[in-house]
Amino acid sequence: MQVSVESGEGLERRVTVELPAEQIEAEVTKRLQQIGRTAKLDGFRPGKVPMKLLRRNYGGQVLQEVYGQMIETSYQEAIQQEKLQPAGMPKIEPKEASEEGLFSYVATLEVMPEIELVKLAGEIKRPITEISAEDIEDMIGKLRKQRATWSGVDRAAAEGDQVKISFKGLVDGEAFEGGSAENVDLVLGSKRMIEGFESGLVGMVKEEKRSIDLKFPEDYRVEELAGKPVTFEVEVSEISEEVLPPVDDDFAKEFGASEGVEKLKEDIRENMERELSQRVQARIKSQAMDLVYEQNQIDVPKALVEEEIEALSKQAREQMGANTGSFELPRDMFEEQAKRRVSLGLLIGEIIKQNGIQVDNDRVRKTIEEYAASYEQPDEVVKFYYGNQQQLASVQNIVLEDQVVDWIMEQVEVVDDQTTFAALTEQG
Repeated sequence: MQVSVESGEGLERRVTVELPAEQIEAEVTKRLQQIGRTAKLDGFRPGKVPMKLLRRNYGGQVLQEVYGQMIETSYQEAIQQEKLQPAGMPKIEPKEASEEGLFSYVATLEVMPEIELVKLAGEIKRPITEISAEDIEDMIGKLRKQRATWSGVDRAAAEGDQVKISFKGLVDGEAFEGGSAENVDLVLGSKRMIEGFESGLVGMVKEEKRSIDLKFPEDYRVEELAGKPVTFEVEVSEISEEVLPPVDDDFAKEFGASEGVEKLKEDIRENMERELSQRVQARIKSQAMDLVYEQNQIDVPKALVEEEIEALSKQAREQMGANTGSFELPRDMFEEQAKRRVSLGLLIGEIIKQNGIQVDNDRVRKTIEEYAASYEQPDEVVKFYYGNQQQLASVQNIVLEDQVVDWIMEQVEVVDDQTTFAALTEQG
């Protein structure tokens, strides 16, 4: 077997393989002999058909079968011989036998890039904050709003009130599709409607009618209405104010703290500290990955990028509740994200390899226990992870990435960045 490799654009390689004609011929002859044992041709008993007739009747088909199987096996031998690391499946182009009886084919494939990591430079800002009493009170405020009720009032509507309205929208004096509704509940200040609509209702009283002249935003989702003046004729039928529940033992029980308010605050602090730790780590990891990606620009195999685009597209369709087989999203929506993910996967793998980083099993255990802490039976959750190899492997990969982040932090300057829990959660 003769093998030659030609470099194409980027990571493309064209591997030409010449197969030994005598080996193909020997295999063809062997198979024809096997066929001859049972073949039935007019005038000949099974096992007595001349080889010449067997070749004439079955030779073409047998040659194609032998050729195909030898391509399959020789391709693997060829890439091992040339020390190539394929990225994805090859495109195989068989060639006609030459005048000398040589059989050959060309395998076009992409190879994994050779990565030379650069010395990292730059800094990582490490968020520093603590959970304050004010943070806990803010969280309790959010929980109260989750349990809020509405009570009717006999006064003018104010910001934060809920009003029940009926309205009709007019553009150039004509009603338009989707511009009217009856008995709709709207919280003033929720920004559900176009700018100016909700503020235009402030001060209205029950049974009052009002016309509000506004303008649709230039980037409004309905193209025919974008930027156009509009008049909304509105009538208010009810006005309600928000009623927040008192923070008492009954309130605490609704959130699983049967021991009372102080236990609720303890639970809230624990949950917030857990979330804080996760957000700090996520912020550091994001910066670390940015440094690695921006300072190590590498060629990435198109085949791997395409696979990642398809995975991202499928995930997006599932989140949208769309039928994955009948709904397609534009490919370019995911291309940059896919390229980044593939690049980082290759770079992280190279960092692990070059630095001999091995997963810290104690850290894996701690991570699983942290996951389990929010469940009623944490021990059962821990057992589940260690009893499910796929779930365990996912945690091991996360821990390994965190260990890579630790290594990156050792290479660059780390600066403490004082912040607050609220600022950290707002930034995502």
